[in-house]
Amino acid sequence: MNIYYRDCNESINYNHLRIENPGQADFHLHDRFEIYFFISGNVNYFIEKKVYTLHYGDLLLMNSHEIHKPSFSPGEQYERIVIHFNSEILQSLSSPSFNLLNCFTNRPSGEQNLISFSRRQSEEILKLFGKIEALGDETANGSDVLKLAAFLELLVFINRFFPGTLPTDCESPSVPEKLVPILDYIDLNLENDLSLEFLERNFYINRFHLTRLFKKITNSGLHEYIQYKRISKAKKLLAEGYNVTEACTKSGFNDYSNFLRMFKRTVGISPGQYRKNVK
Repeated sequence: MNIYYRDCNESINYNHLRIENPGQADFHLHDRFEIYFFISGNVNYFIEKKVYTLHYGDLLLMNSHEIHKPSFSPGEQYERIVIHFNSEILQSLSSPSFNLLNCFTNRPSGEQNLISFSRRQSEEILKLFGKIEALGDETANGSDVLKLAAFLELLVFINRFFPGTLPTDCESPSVPEKLVPILDYIDLNLENDLSLEFLERNFYINRFHLTRLFKKITNSGLHEYIQYKRISKAKKLLAEGYNVTEACTKSGFNDYSNFLRMFKRTVGISPGQYRKNVK
């Protein structure tokens, strides 16, 4: 089963996926915000520098600057619901006392991404997802307003439980201790040399062991992670008003053509167009 739809103005994308054998996913860095609700499967979810072992009813929240990816183990049916949306649609709909984007923006990057619901709460939120899903094929006059209203009801529900509480076996979700200072250094030095040779020399860790350790928890390469982190920084720089050349240099890309190619592949549009869109 794969139920997918987007609303009439393409501001909200809804996808309910159930699959027997999911393939391995790449890192994600969307230009939209994401709501991810886990139903079943054997999944570890990597967000920035944390790894969450997911259980039924867990909900993950990711903004447009947080790198994330699921890692699947075979043997169980995988089911989840994901909503991607443009944050602009909620800015004018929040009230002075209730910010609908609070759970996405009012926290440090890579922190408080998980809300773990009780069984009863999980059933309640599934009903809200079901309401959105049922409206997916509606075309009658006013159906777009009903879809937006159902989505707003979901956001109110989520924000009332934010920040969430972690399950007892996931109190300190994190990457292996050896990787923590390396990932911290990468975060703070994206514009500098981050080659395996440099990391090996400065952190006294064999480069092959480092890559194996990172791949073990993410099923992806460290170089790919660094590239996505650099694209994330470039997006922030462009939003702050830096031109494309400055964003390229300050985010650590030495090759301008490679930067343009990587940015468009990751974000979906060129850095120049992205800069115009966020002004």
